[in-house]
Amino acid sequence: MTVTANPRDSADRAWNQADVPPATAVAPLHIGSVVVDPPVLQAPMAGYTNYAFRQVVREFGGAGLLATEMIAARSAMWLETHKGEHPDRLWGVREEARPLAVQMWDNDPENLAQVGRRLAKDFCVSVVDLNFGCPVRQVTVKAQSGSWLLRDPSRVGEIVKRVVEACDGVPVTAKIRLGCADTCRTAVEVAQRIEEAGAACLTVHGRVAAQFFSGRADWEAIAEVKRSVSRMPIVGNGDIDSAETAVSRLREYGVDGIMIARESLARPWIFAQVAALLRGQPKPPDPSLDEQRELVLHHYDLVCQRFGVDRGTQLMRKFACSYAQGIPGAREFRGHVSRVLTRAEFLLVMRTSFPSESRTATAGPEQAK
Repeated sequence: MTVTANPRDSADRAWNQADVPPATAVAPLHIGSVVVDPPVLQAPMAGYTNYAFRQVVREFGGAGLLATEMIAARSAMWLETHKGEHPDRLWGVREEARPLAVQMWDNDPENLAQVGRRLAKDFCVSVVDLNFGCPVRQVTVKAQSGSWLLRDPSRVGEIVKRVVEACDGVPVTAKIRLGCADTCRTAVEVAQRIEEAGAACLTVHGRVAAQFFSGRADWEAIAEVKRSVSRMPIVGNGDIDSAETAVSRLREYGVDGIMIARESLARPWIFAQVAALLRGQPKPPDPSLDEQRELVLHHYDLVCQRFGVDRGTQLMRKFACSYAQGIPGAREFRGHVSRVLTRAEFLLVMRTSFPSESRTATAGPEQAK
């Protein structure tokens, strides 16, 4: 895709040729036998990182490892009964390019082992990832899974060990937060138990679960986790809001890789920008607003091909809102697109309300929120 400069690049992200860093000898990330090069990972995000989104990321390039939305291990019964593809969250996994990780959650070692074995042997995924970081109440309080398990490092270790055994050579990884709350920071002990259990890699989000996404990610705490393990690579995650930030975190905190989450929903081309900087090349500019509009429409077509026009239109509303993040005129656009019900309405809003070069020239900064 040919790209041109974009008003989204505000003054605090100003970038010119003089700022291009020298090439950095960044080693690939090895997750068992899987080579992640560059060591830049797309985060699994429930409700977002489906096949359509991953296709968009792949088209831009730069992500060394992509991941599905997390699946509930209790779906094992569905998988075993139907011997087929999960209707939504494993959409496209069988045929998709590799490497690819699938993330799952639960608190039952045997159930997780059963699903992990199926993912490894039937779906032939590259990496099976275990979620111990989700802070959402439905997963934590109601199901006592996700970040709830961080209060019990031994239980986490037991789960990882059982899944590693079941996956029989396919790398098993995990994702954690720093703990359940500031009064329960268990990341170092949990990481050590995960390493002892045979995990091939660990991703650490630099917040406790009680923060959700508020405050700032604590990268010093992520570095502490890295120092606490002996062989297991550590991936850092949290507040990666630009390609420059990604490179600086990778350089400064001793981690083996970085994972990009929310920023990629607005800028799926960020992975290609990070990869360029890691090669010592100039950062490719963001696509123009006209190109971004075409990207949203392309994404919309991919979603509709899977879910049909009616459901696809409803699902695409949140993606369209994410794409507009930070662009002058985004508030007005979101107000319109979040209410569309039909394909005709969606296309009309994209044509008349998606920010354009001419509209951004007159829009105030408050409209970009």
